[in-house]
Amino acid sequence: MIVYILCFILFLIGLYGVIAKRNLIKMIIGLAIMEYSINLFLIVIGYVEGGTAPIITKNFKHSGFVDPLPQAMILTAIVIGLATTAVLLAVAIRLYKKYGTFDIDEIKSLKG
Repeated sequence: MIVYILCFILFLIGLYGVIAKRNLIKMIIGLAIMEYSINLFLIVIGYVEGGTAPIITKNFKHSGFVDPLPQAMILTAIVIGLATTAVLLAVAIRLYKKYGTFDIDEIKSLKG
């Protein structure tokens, strides 16, 4: 139960970074923290204490299995999250080259 609460706290830290910060890089880091907290939460859901891999053999005895579906989903989510972060950083670098700042408020006030 404590792991679920820690995942939620990690998500809130990332949400704070996205909402409260005005720096683009800090906002991107906050978004990445939110993604990682969701990934961690889904991995924790699939874990079973004392569980084994879901491989059925001749000497099969029904016991707790670790669910492989969240693990496969998270591998895909990691790749998509990495690509999203790379695109966001590329946009942030282009904005910095054009305006000379990462501050959202200054970028909104500048024309050009």
